[in-house]
Amino acid sequence: MRKKSLHFEEEENEINLTPMLDVVFIMLIFFIVTATFIKEAGIQVERPDTTTADSQDDAAILIAISPNDEIWIDRKERDPRAVRGVIERLHAENPKGSIVIQADEGSTHETLVVVMEAAKAAGVTNVAIATDDE
Repeated sequence: MRKKSLHFEEEENEINLTPMLDVVFIMLIFFIVTATFIKEAGIQVERPDTTTADSQDDAAILIAISPNDEIWIDRKERDPRAVRGVIERLHAENPKGSIVIQADEGSTHETLVVVMEAAKAAGVTNVAIATDDE
């Protein structure tokens, strides 16, 4: 009889890890679903310095202009004539988001104006230009 009671006590002392693992996996799924992902335009640009910059939190579309006046959206180089269509498509996916233009110090104002006009023609009113804080 003593042998049976020892075996019964050992079974009671085991810890069941199944509920804990379920909670861990549910938490993992929650964090993956709610995570925000960093958006990148596709190239690294040297932004001009400024002292009066404001932060832009709801940037939905990032547009980069390289020193050679190439326009990059969603990690792809875009033709200046196709920028408006791309902006319209991306803005339709997130109508509340804004556009942030990352223009390199070596790019021309003409390319910046082309992108800003395309954004205005696409119906986006919230357009910002990215700078570096001093």
